Amino acid sequence: MKFAWAAKMSSVQDWGEEVEDGAIYNVTLKRVQIQQAANKGARWLGVENDRLPPGHTVSQLETCKIRSIRAGTQQRLAETLLTAFADNDLTYTSIFLYTYRTFASTETVLKLLFARYERVGDSEGASDSRGNVRNALASVLRAWLDQCPEDFQEPPSYPSLRRVLEFLQRALPGSEPLRKAQTLLEQLQAQHSAELEAEGGFHGNTPFCLGEEEEVEIELQEDFLSFEADLVAEQLTYMDSALFKKVIPHQCLGSIWSQRDRKQRKKQAAPTIRATVTQFNAVTACVVSTVLHRRRLRPHQRARVIQGWIDIAQECRIRKNFSSLRAIISALQSNPLYRLKKAWACVHKDSIQTFEELSDIFSDHNNHLTSRELLMREGTSKFASLESCAKELQKRTHKRLQLQKDMGAMQGTIPYLGTFLTDLTMLDTALPDLVEGGLINFEKRRREFEVIAQIKLLQSACNSYCLTPDPAFLRWFKSQPQYSEEERY
Repeated sequence: MKFAWAAKMSSVQDWGEEVEDGAIYNVTLKRVQIQQAANKGARWLGVENDRLPPGHTVSQLETCKIRSIRAGTQQRLAETLLTAFADNDLTYTSIFLYTYRTFASTETVLKLLFARYERVGDSEGASDSRGNVRNALASVLRAWLDQCPEDFQEPPSYPSLRRVLEFLQRALPGSEPLRKAQTLLEQLQAQHSAELEAEGGFHGNTPFCLGEEEEVEIELQEDFLSFEADLVAEQLTYMDSALFKKVIPHQCLGSIWSQRDRKQRKKQAAPTIRATVTQFNAVTACVVSTVLHRRRLRPHQRARVIQGWIDIAQECRIRKNFSSLRAIISALQSNPLYRLKKAWACVHKDSIQTFEELSDIFSDHNNHLTSRELLMREGTSKFASLESCAKELQKRTHKRLQLQKDMGAMQGTIPYLGTFLTDLTMLDTALPDLVEGGLINFEKRRREFEVIAQIKLLQSACNSYCLTPDPAFLRWFKSQPQYSEEERY
């Protein structure tokens, strides 16, 4: 008998916990509405000849049991990847893949998964047969290769990816996951070769890099006011979106970004986050520099520069670039600029009003509630729940949908990353890594994933920007003095 499941849910009930060796599960019961095909439901309705009018369906309520692991050992958490779907824990794979680095390495997880496969017997009809485990493992590997390909970036030998290839060649020759793994290896090898050949490139501790083809002698004659506000905002958005799309979400996790173990951590930790922070500080420094670099400017002349940055901030707001918007507002609110009373007195009233309205977006009232609500409304309102975020991530990575067709309000949004970094750091501080019995606290990882999923979706939205660089502005911007990341972010 076939059923078509509807998304409507009438009730949710906490059932309690189930404790097994090495794991603790939360159990909930959901009553969901199902629709039964017309002919199949005719008999119990008393309709003769098992026939109902065409298109007629019968709605029923059915109880669905959901088991979600709350805590477990490394082994149990890894092996749950193979059973989560059967337990109706549909978000587990994505949560695990984006957060596991806080308690295990890529090598360790692969070793545990392949060991589980080797332990399974070959007896026919067994519910836990080798074939079932093989198919589940192939599904996990496919999702892993799609969602987190950076995990396999281990040049020059790529041991983890080669281990995946070895397993797939043996267990699933000619399969889609095998083709994905082979393609990824080729891409990573080509990328590594290009990086070795290039003299410059993307660096985590410098402001936005122009690239080798644009390395020309920098001329400092360009004046800030010679650039139109919309062009400056467009170029800042170009730089911010390029860096934000390179952010690796798991590097935002509090235990990584906040450098909980500062003595043992390397300066290279979280390079994609540090690159975004450096760019933010470069924008802030640029604002301060253009306002202050000429000491003998009269107040009304300095006011023109301030008004210019307010106009640029407004253009950034229109482009939903909250990163440079926050950087500009932060600079204008800083002590060196705030104390320029005579200059601010010459700023046009309309510009002052715009500045105040933009400043209100980042008010620290109630944990930056205004900026959070604005970002949710314009950036991720479509995917408010954890489950919807995870499903959308899976849909985008597997089907590669054209974002312009279904993103709606999400199109072209660059967040102020510091909000997410703060949230993840607070979660890391507030929630323990281990719970009773020394088990890994996976509920903490579920909470962290709610933040990471929003970052990942906003990264996808950045693909809708269609921007081109302006060499003159980028040369000028790169010539401006910089602050270190500790000074501003």
